[in-house]
Amino acid sequence: MELFEIVRTLTKYKAWADELTFSAVSKLPEGEAIKKRQTRFGNMIHTLNHVYVIDDIFKAHLLGNSHGYTARNTETHPSLEHLWEMQNAMDSWYVEYAEKISEKSLSEIVNFQFVGGGEGAMSRADMIIHVVNHSTYHRGFVGDLMYQVPATPPANDFPVFLRDIHANT
Repeated sequence: MELFEIVRTLTKYKAWADELTFSAVSKLPEGEAIKKRQTRFGNMIHTLNHVYVIDDIFKAHLLGNSHGYTARNTETHPSLEHLWEMQNAMDSWYVEYAEKISEKSLSEIVNFQFVGGGEGAMSRADMIIHVVNHSTYHRGFVGDLMYQVPATPPANDFPVFLRDIHANT
């Protein structure tokens, strides 16, 4: 499989897994998604907001734009519904970006500044892989928080995605 095919598959996986996660969180009893818990970002929605912020930061890096963030998360988070609208649009952007980018461009190194300070340099492919991996990591936190409700998080790992997309083709 070529690198551009891998990147395309991974962006589609991320969009699929994000949709499953947001759907599951939206079905929790009222107040559970924002209930203060022992976790880095305090609650499920603020954790998902962090994922969105990082996606947005790396989108800006890919486009060569300034992102305007001074931290890896915002002080407050939007409602789950609004955050889903934003995340869904962001996931669509990454899927479309991956569909259009050439193999040569994926290897191009992009220089940027880390939000926490310091210079960074990554290939476009590595940036996209980071965004996918980062969201998977934090969806795992949300899944753990769902068990505390108690609720069962969706099976949203990569092999399940591959099984499901191949079942539909």
